[in-house]
Amino acid sequence: MLFYAIQRIGLSILILFTSMVMLFTALKLIPGDPATIMLGSRASPAMRARITEQLGLNDSVVVQLGTFFGKLLRGDLGSDMWSQRPVSQMVMESLPYTLVLIAAGLGWAVLIGVPLGCYSAVRRNSVLDRITGVLSVATISIPSFVVAIYLILLFSIQLGWLPIIGAGDSGNWKDQAIHLLMPAFALGLGWVGYLARIVRASMLEVMGENHIRTARAHGLPEFQIIKSYALRIAILPTITLLAVAVGGLLSSAVFIEAIFARPGIGKLIVDAASMRNFPVVQGGVLTTVFLFAITMPIADLLVAWLDPRVRANL
Repeated sequence: MLFYAIQRIGLSILILFTSMVMLFTALKLIPGDPATIMLGSRASPAMRARITEQLGLNDSVVVQLGTFFGKLLRGDLGSDMWSQRPVSQMVMESLPYTLVLIAAGLGWAVLIGVPLGCYSAVRRNSVLDRITGVLSVATISIPSFVVAIYLILLFSIQLGWLPIIGAGDSGNWKDQAIHLLMPAFALGLGWVGYLARIVRASMLEVMGENHIRTARAHGLPEFQIIKSYALRIAILPTITLLAVAVGGLLSSAVFIEAIFARPGIGKLIVDAASMRNFPVVQGGVLTTVFLFAITMPIADLLVAWLDPRVRANL
């Protein structure tokens, strides 16, 4: 188990390292002089020289890459080009809003998708199962930003029930919850279908196992068999899917936060990109990659801890 944990953590570190190198390379491949892109063509040579010196662009690419990793190891993500605030401070101010949005979107998707998939497996080929299958594919196919736009048109513009912009008043949890309803629904809708499909497939496989037939032969109630014997095993692939969902939700949150003007990592990246503020873009992207990189080993270790069959093969 210890070797497996070290292996998964090492793989996550490799993913994080590769992502950082790719991000650094992508920024270097942007055509044009970064200082001119950030300041505009009318900037004076002195201003461009100051920005170039501040970004360390006079050094070689190898030195810049070494400096880049050295700062990351110290937790230094650089400074905002305009306000000179530390990027790490700006990220930490925005991160809680994104985490709350992801938790809310994924939370309601789990509460709906898992029971729906379980019921579809138990009532296989029923009318509800077929309806669930169609709805699952439909929700998976609709992008989250399209759902967000239609929610705004219906519940904000037409009915006037829900607010559009912001995250609510600070300290007022009720107002914050109201502002969270539409973004969380738009973010999590597609994952209801994913969860329902994976739970249904896992349940159908588990329901044919020998221990389920043995439990039925002993006369155990069907509800107890499903809850205590089938779902406990069928839910394990869902844990891995939830880790993947975190990465998908982080990318979707960029659009959702921009549409609803919610403070968060997504809006921070979009605003910084529009202003050519590369240090903030770089810090925001690295934060999202780091969150995804640490989620995957946690899910793998949790599955190994819950499933004795996985532990036996380690």
